[in-house]
Amino acid sequence: MRNALRALLVPAAVVAAVAMPVSTAHAADGYDRCPDGSYCMFSGLDGTGDMITLTSSTPDLAVLGMSGRGESDWNRTSSTIHLWSGTNYTGCTAVTSAGPTGKGNFFPDFRDFFTSVQFDGPGGPSCGTPPGEGG
Repeated sequence: MRNALRALLVPAAVVAAVAMPVSTAHAADGYDRCPDGSYCMFSGLDGTGDMITLTSSTPDLAVLGMSGRGESDWNRTSSTIHLWSGTNYTGCTAVTSAGPTGKGNFFPDFRDFFTSVQFDGPGGPSCGTPPGEGG
């Protein structure tokens, strides 16, 4: 009787092991989509919407479909990022620092505004002091 019972339990255990759902890794969302070592710009606030990932200067964000569409960003590089209002690093600039302060929403005046991104470099004339930042 024991052998018959054991013979029935072994196949049941195999079926249970095969039928168990496999846990899948949670897909990254928001800012967490930005890979380490990259600069990411998002078309929505708080890292939502479309995302571009850059590892070098980009003179015209239109080629990536992000010209004048950025609303938030995360600088996960060791570079200072200069966001330019014009293509080919023209117009005025705002800076996104490297490190923990390099993530967040653009100030309202700077949303849907930038058209090129420069890693390091000299920067350019400031786009102005965002509201609440000046004295």
